[in-house]
Amino acid sequence: MSPNPAATATAFAAERARLLGIAYRMLGSRADAEDVLQDAWLRWNESGNADVRSTQAWLTTIVTRLSIDRLRSAKAQREVYIGPWLPEPLADIDPVTPESTAELASELSLAFLNLLERLGPDERAAFVLHDAFDCDYDDIAEVLGKSPAACRQLVHRARERVIAERRRFEVDEQTRRRMLERFIEVANAGDLPAIKALFATDARLVTDGGGKAVAVRRILHGAERIAQLFKMIFRRNASGVERRIVRVNGELGLATSFRGRLHSVTTIDTDGRRIYAYYSVANPDKLGAFLPRA
Repeated sequence: MSPNPAATATAFAAERARLLGIAYRMLGSRADAEDVLQDAWLRWNESGNADVRSTQAWLTTIVTRLSIDRLRSAKAQREVYIGPWLPEPLADIDPVTPESTAELASELSLAFLNLLERLGPDERAAFVLHDAFDCDYDDIAEVLGKSPAACRQLVHRARERVIAERRRFEVDEQTRRRMLERFIEVANAGDLPAIKALFATDARLVTDGGGKAVAVRRILHGAERIAQLFKMIFRRNASGVERRIVRVNGELGLATSFRGRLHSVTTIDTDGRRIYAYYSVANPDKLGAFLPRA
């Protein structure tokens, strides 16, 4: 007997948020993650899933493998991407999992997802499944077609790389808001010394325009160069720029508009006294979550 279509749809819907969370962490793109889920749904619907012992395990395997395939293709495309590539930011109204805001901010920040780009596809999959979704090594081994020992090594190697390169600050939301408000104040005033003082001496600024928006095409290093950039922006466009605080991937960030049109969405790494990294996404293809809903 073929499975009940309504039951098939209900079973998939029950896993959808979790699957989207996996795919988005793997790909850093909501659009690509949605495409993966569409492919997974078609396979699920066509599978005659009456013999599936665990819906979650079956769908997790399919979504992870589809994400690995798409990530391998995406990495080749990103090698010819114009300027730095950053993940697609998500608005607070458009979460990919039912997790708490604190967990979102910890595991879905643009900085963290950008760091995951340095992992190989299998490494990234093993790390995401184990550390973000609490899968055990036997389950990961089945997903990746490797031994549990090999998966344990993948997770260990990935975690070592993430820990070594991740700059982790424990900053409460009020402190982050104060830093963002201070940045808005000094940037809007074009106050070069104050902007420079707000950034750490070894700070970096990463902007993703994708060749489709005005953006710095190379990573800027150092408070002096970053401050000069915002001074130049002030001189050229002071009257047309508006900055406001929004929630980006679970943490407070900025939305910057120019003459009434959204230009970019930004998050920062801060210890509460200085800004150490400034990640800004200006590629219009990645800003859909922050545009007004019809």
